[in-house]
Amino acid sequence: MASTSTPARPARSLTDRFLHVVEVGGNALPHPATLFALLTLCVVVGSWLAVQFGVTAAHPATGEIIRPVDLLSREGVHRLLTGLVPNFTGFAPLGAVLVSLIGIGVAEHSGLIGAALRRLVFAAPTWALTPVVVFAGVMSNMASEIGYVLLIPLAGLMFQGAGRHPIVGMAAAFAGVSGGYSANLLLGSIDPLLSGLSQEAARVVDPHYVVNAAANWYFMMASTPLVVAIGTWVTQRFVAPRFASLPDAQAGDAIAPPDAMERRGLRLALYATLAISAAIAWGLLPSDGFLRNTSTHGVLDSPFLQGIVAVIFVYGVVAGIAYGIGARTLRSDADVVRGMGQSMSTLGTYIVLVFFAAQFVACFQWTQLGLILAVKLAGLLQAFHLPAIPLFIGLVAITALANLFIGSASAKWALMAPIFVPMFMLLGYSPELVQAGYRIGDSVTNIVSPMMSYFALIIAFFQRYEPRAGLGTLVSTMLPYSIAFAIGWSVLFAIWIAFGLPIGPGAPLAYPG
Repeated sequence: MASTSTPARPARSLTDRFLHVVEVGGNALPHPATLFALLTLCVVVGSWLAVQFGVTAAHPATGEIIRPVDLLSREGVHRLLTGLVPNFTGFAPLGAVLVSLIGIGVAEHSGLIGAALRRLVFAAPTWALTPVVVFAGVMSNMASEIGYVLLIPLAGLMFQGAGRHPIVGMAAAFAGVSGGYSANLLLGSIDPLLSGLSQEAARVVDPHYVVNAAANWYFMMASTPLVVAIGTWVTQRFVAPRFASLPDAQAGDAIAPPDAMERRGLRLALYATLAISAAIAWGLLPSDGFLRNTSTHGVLDSPFLQGIVAVIFVYGVVAGIAYGIGARTLRSDADVVRGMGQSMSTLGTYIVLVFFAAQFVACFQWTQLGLILAVKLAGLLQAFHLPAIPLFIGLVAITALANLFIGSASAKWALMAPIFVPMFMLLGYSPELVQAGYRIGDSVTNIVSPMMSYFALIIAFFQRYEPRAGLGTLVSTMLPYSIAFAIGWSVLFAIWIAFGLPIGPGAPLAYPG
């Protein structure tokens, strides 16, 4: 009896009791779809109250008076009615998830994913799984969709195959993908997007200022081993003890190495993957490659990165079919279509969640309440006249707080950059440094913010193994990562500022103007 009761109470520390309270309290909240619907209602009512009480804010860069938009006015009601469908269909993550999973569904239905994971589990030492998964999550930020829709569920399967709880693997992957969003060894599609917004904001003060896409590259590279180390430590120290045993439905499952037919399928899938990769390299490596931008011949703004979801789709379909032919698990085109359909059948709850989440995000943007809040917070920060390090730690904290209300990194920076970049430039700090501080704050609370676009999808992944898992389960699982990342990353940022290190190529800390 004692041996079975111990795993149920893995620790009685203060931390464990606190996380248990967070989980219970969070799971006591309404269903996430209901929660988003209630938040939307609060925004609608809040917009009316803000108008009635004359809440406004003066834009510190332009002096323009920002006024809230009343969604209970005639125009607001019309906007709610006409925007209901476009809000849903235009919600960016929805299309990316659906298209990616159609392709991945072929690879999963054919048996490719399962066989490849079993091969990986038998080839790699178990101790290396956690840091490898966190690192893979960080690197997947070059194309964030693949991290959310592919790596996180695969990490769960990998940990399950290694005899560990799948949620531990998914938590480690989610920490790398989302919590480590601003760490990477390479540049990704988000870098030119953020730098473009920073440049536009900087030109409010200096019309000729240029912010290049690699503005934070040095700091991003230095952040990568830090995020991997912290993510690995938190997984082993806080998350794994809370999920010490496998779910009942999975605990008795045993895995075996791939048999001869499966190995043949894996070889054909490898050949197909190499062929696609060679074609991509042919299109990217030459300076005039057909996958580069036709005007600038660049890679960061190329159709390849902009169409990364299509690339995921092609990889999944081609490799899945190749494996199915080799392993004889796909007999006809009907099997391929069936695999695509099965992947879609698991997304019913997610689609409902996305519908309500999309309405909330759109309403919050329409009302301008988020922008007014950001202006008020910026004015509060500026009033303290703090030195550089406390000032930028304050920026990180404000961004982390704002991230709980506005999930999209680009949408939030589009709101905040015109406020913070000119303000900090007038204080003598470069836009590149401000952008780096923003990216830290934007990353560390991604994993506990219900406003993060893929949050509902991660809950659905958790529920595959823990049907009663809810918002509280996810938040309590990821909260230790969020706290540890915030502390560790802020310390690194403070050291960087103290030593006056360039934040990226041609990106000093001070604004010379």
